Amino acid sequence: MRMLRATGPSSRTGLAKQARRWGPPSSAAVGFLSALLVAGCSTANAPGSESPVPAASAPASAPAATNPPTGAVTLPPGYPDRPFVRVKFDELTWRPTEGNTLGVETAVVEGDPSKPGYYLTINHFPKGVMSRPHYHPDERYIMVLRGTWYTDEGEVFRPTQAVALKPGDFMRHPKGGPHYDGALDEDTWVAISGYGPTKATVVDGGELFGRSR
Repeated sequence: MRMLRATGPSSRTGLAKQARRWGPPSSAAVGFLSALLVAGCSTANAPGSESPVPAASAPASAPAATNPPTGAVTLPPGYPDRPFVRVKFDELTWRPTEGNTLGVETAVVEGDPSKPGYYLTINHFPKGVMSRPHYHPDERYIMVLRGTWYTDEGEVFRPTQAVALKPGDFMRHPKGGPHYDGALDEDTWVAISGYGPTKATVVDGGELFGRSR
């Protein structure tokens, strides 16, 4: 099964051919990606108690704040200021995830994971490769697109106890929660979204990815 792709620079020819062979994605995966959460924070001043004050002694109105409070999410503008975007899977640009040399790749579909704001990426795990226990500074939302994705929580790498998730299955990674995941017997693709900036911190300080067994 294949997924969305950003109408941007072409990826490697091999991946493009592979994408055309997948066939249509599952309806669950399409539904997830077409409605991928765009949550935001809004604030309002609660009315305080008012006491009669002579007009002459009333303080001048404070200027409106120009920057959102720390931790708030700034929503993008609406149509027509913000255009519609279509993304094609076979035109995504793939890059090594966190600089690894084992074939794990990431394609950015929306946003920029290294900057504040919403992002959506697709990760490709070659068969036989999993991450080692690590955590992220943001909460992340993941859905399996193709293959079987093996997942587990905790600071100890135990691939034989990992839980298998199939296409259309969903998992949430809470901020700061140690976990590891990846592929065993087949290549696997997952969609990951969250609010950046994000990164992966390996619990033992070693390499992020290694062999599954």
